[in-house]
Amino acid sequence: MLPLLVRRLLATIPVMGVVALAVFGLLRLAPGDPASVIAGDYASPDDVVRIRSSLGLDQPLPKQLAIWFGNLLRGDLGTSIFSGLPVTTLIKQRVEPTVALATLTMLIAVTVAVPLGVLAAWKQGSWIDRSVMVFAVSGFSMPVFWLGFLLVWVFAVQLGWLPVQGYSPIAKGFWPFLRQLILPAMTLGFVYVALITRMTRASMLTVLREDYIRTAYAKGLPPAGVLMRHALKNASLPVVTIIGVGVALMVGGVVVTESVFALPGIGRLTVDAILRRDYPVIQAVILIVSGVYVLINLVIDLLYVVLDPRIRY
Repeated sequence: MLPLLVRRLLATIPVMGVVALAVFGLLRLAPGDPASVIAGDYASPDDVVRIRSSLGLDQPLPKQLAIWFGNLLRGDLGTSIFSGLPVTTLIKQRVEPTVALATLTMLIAVTVAVPLGVLAAWKQGSWIDRSVMVFAVSGFSMPVFWLGFLLVWVFAVQLGWLPVQGYSPIAKGFWPFLRQLILPAMTLGFVYVALITRMTRASMLTVLREDYIRTAYAKGLPPAGVLMRHALKNASLPVVTIIGVGVALMVGGVVVTESVFALPGIGRLTVDAILRRDYPVIQAVILIVSGVYVLINLVIDLLYVVLDPRIRY
């Protein structure tokens, strides 16, 4: 287990190096003058020179690359052009809502989707199976922004049960914190419930045809025990993979959901930075998201070994 962990950790170093190089080239190698684009059409030449100097674009390209990697190794992600604050400070201010939303979304998705997928596989061909599949197809078909507005209209406007938008930090109380996140998490989690449900059902159907499952039934084991202890454990590898991919792909959904529900998270920070052409913030967000993606893949690889000991050999 330890050698595998060391190998996987060492493999992430060149990957992150390539990602950092790509992020560096995002600004430096783009067509046109980035300083002029950032300054806008009505900026004076002095403004363009100031922006070019603040971004280090007046230096030779190899020196820019050396400075970029040096600052990166020190944890310095640069300074926002428009707010004047360090990018790390801006991200720290916005990371709690995004992490809370992503965590609650995946908790809802896994808690709902895995039992639904197991039930659909167990009752294959029945009205339960067809109903679950209709639900899954509906989840893929609904755009996130449309579902968000629909849930707001039902639960916030018509019923008045939940707030329309905003965010309450967990330090101000768990219930206000949770109450603000229920609608965004339901909106973002619906598509992941559909995705994980379909994958769980497909994987379970494959496992339920194996000989050892028939042997377990022949021994008189209860269906619940066969499904949970034998079938689900052996069908969990594709499910874990799709859960990990879902977490990584959640970034796009977070951007839309945070915009709909006015959550002050990384998604809205990214949208604002793109609209303002705040390149240091964009670069930092891309780099962090890429690092999270690599870390999730590492966790998935380690979970494979835990779930199936044969992999370590």
